Amino acid sequence: MRTFDNTFKTRFQSSVGKWVMKFLYGTSRWDIRGTEHYLTLLENKQSVIISCWHSHLLSPFMHLSGKQYYAMIGTHRDGEIISRIGHKLGWHLLRGSSSKRGTAVFIEMMNVLKRPPALVAITPDGPKGPPRVPKPGVIRAAQKTGAFIVPVAVHSTRNWTFVNWDTFYVEKPFGTIFIEYGSPILFDEKMNLNQCEKELINGMNKIENSNLQYANQQDI
Repeated sequence: MRTFDNTFKTRFQSSVGKWVMKFLYGTSRWDIRGTEHYLTLLENKQSVIISCWHSHLLSPFMHLSGKQYYAMIGTHRDGEIISRIGHKLGWHLLRGSSSKRGTAVFIEMMNVLKRPPALVAITPDGPKGPPRVPKPGVIRAAQKTGAFIVPVAVHSTRNWTFVNWDTFYVEKPFGTIFIEYGSPILFDEKMNLNQCEKELINGMNKIENSNLQYANQQDI
């Protein structure tokens, strides 16, 4: 009986969650720039990894939904709810993290990226942090498959914040969401991990600063 209750509760929460997400993000005004950075790669039969810090994952999750792209989601209970919502919104979900099903999900991600054009969305510092520190998996996958990493930054004028190991943002309705996709990053397989990590962090910081500067100019 307990297993059934948990399953029913998860299904109910994911069904409600889908419509809550549609309301929150459907009533917001979107200002999106840089989509050509990943769309051009896909048009040219390249694979793309969208890299978003865990704290801001929901806005790209909603913006890119409905296109049958892939996303990596953890195996914890919150991940199960997000996975079910994602499935309802048109995502293909890869379930796993560095702490659970790590090897299996890494192989699954590699297999997807090796069949271009493919897009996989990843939070390189998720699901347990530390925040803004990329785990090796996203870098290794890019090196081994030749996939381009496209960093993405988010800023919103109205949001709730939830703090655990990270400050997690959920956008409130009737605000403005600014999203900017940055220039693609390509790692040579011979580059060492530390060098790649620094380059990825720099790319993430650069697009975040660009997006915030633009948002501050627009948000009057």
